[in-house]
Formats: sequence, C-alpha cells, structure tokens
Amino acid sequence: MAERVTMAVRVRGRVQGVGFRAWTAAEARGHGLDGWVRNEADGSVRALVAGPQDRVARLLVALEQGPPAARVASVETEEAAEDAGSGFRVTR
Repeated sequence: MAERVTMAVRVRGRVQGVGFRAWTAAEARGHGLDGWVRNEADGSVRALVAGPQDRVARLLVALEQGPPAARVASVETEEAAEDAGSGFRVTR
C-alpha cells in the first residue's frame, strides 16, 4: 500500500468563479482522497489533500490544468500535519 501523505495546496491564477472548487472536489473524490477546498480572499484557491502518495500526486498534476474555464498560473504545495478528516468537501 502506498504511503499516506497530506499536502497543503494553493492554486493561483483565474481560479475563482470558474467552478474550480467543485471540479477539485470531484477530482479528489474520484481518486478516493480526503480533505477540503476553499476560495481565499486573495483570489487563490486553497486545499488540504490527503491519501496515498501516488493518488495525491495525480491530483496535483490535474490541478495544474484545472477545469476548462480556469487559467492556472501556479500550484504551490507543502507537506502538512493538519488532519484532513474523511471524505472531500468544499468549504467557505
């Protein structure tokens, strides 16, 4: 079984008002990942993603593209110690 990791993610670019949070949640659930995604006041999207390392890595690659209307400028990641909970949810 792959090692479980938890990553804090910040996505910058045109990522609000384009369905990015719902798309991220659907992608994460499809990979069987736990965590959350939310909009930030600075226009970025922040997420906490946890699960097997290989699945988390696949989601991070997908986040570089985002949904069709998004224009991703950067994806910043760092390992996190925060508990992601179970399931994947969109928060405010």
